[in-house]
Amino acid sequence: MSGLLHVLEPGLFTTVQDLGRPSAITAGVSPGGAMDRFAHSTANLLVGNEVGLATLECTLSGPRLEVEHSCLLAVTGADFELQVNGKPIPMWTGIFLSPGDQLSFKRRVTGARAYVGIAGGVAGDRWLGSISTNLMAARGGMRGRILTRGDVLTTATDAAVPVISGRHLDSRLRPDYASHALHAIRGPHANRLDADAVRALFSSTFAVSRDADRMGYRLDGPQLRSSGDELLSFGLTAGAVQLPAGGQPILLMADHQTAGGYPVVAAVISASLPIAAQLAPGEELRFVETGVDEALRLRAMQQAALASLRS
Repeated sequence: MSGLLHVLEPGLFTTVQDLGRPSAITAGVSPGGAMDRFAHSTANLLVGNEVGLATLECTLSGPRLEVEHSCLLAVTGADFELQVNGKPIPMWTGIFLSPGDQLSFKRRVTGARAYVGIAGGVAGDRWLGSISTNLMAARGGMRGRILTRGDVLTTATDAAVPVISGRHLDSRLRPDYASHALHAIRGPHANRLDADAVRALFSSTFAVSRDADRMGYRLDGPQLRSSGDELLSFGLTAGAVQLPAGGQPILLMADHQTAGGYPVVAAVISASLPIAAQLAPGEELRFVETGVDEALRLRAMQQAALASLRS
């Protein structure tokens, strides 16, 4: 298949991501995939794709891409001031681009990760059922690495017919990225915290430290004291809030390890993971204690927003 987009500038940290490889967890392989799965899925749906096709995940800055063949494209997630041929273009909207057009980003305004969806999905190397980039294993995506200048992107499948531009997701249906409030339920080891530590966990402000990447964020804030014997390793999931012996929590993200022995004192609900994915080092967050029923309600609202783009 001939090239569709030519990478003139790759951005700071741009990778190919789909919904990851959860079936590989039993083999000890990180599930990976898009950090902000709502933004990733929306970008796909706006251009007529199924949500499982790959997009470009652009971290803290975006690439500059030149169109070689006409295509339908959508950018969602963080606001990096999207431009086409130097002019502002709306996000969360399907746009039709012609040969010679250049898509670029001016500067980061809010959020940490933007997603570029292309009709037909982004092609890449498949590994263990997914083309998500796993940098540690150097597999998937663009030969297991971040994008570099000169790369040529192609589509994984033919674009859906007819190609329809102008579809958009209303701002009321998008995650409230500005809130930085992460709804969380108590974790399986919350009883290891005393009353003061539980109160601090759910009432204090934490900051994402410089020790933050796709695996997880180490959080700066009040020191949480826990008690109890050492734990045997157990399975982990994105959103788990681990508490090492030092008392500074770690929020696990998409490339998290598959098992660990630190106590899990809370778990960020799936509907709040898109907000977590948009946090950058130095930004503050707080955990809002939430019940399972409310967690299910918030997840259903997000699923309904995605479903509105399928009709």
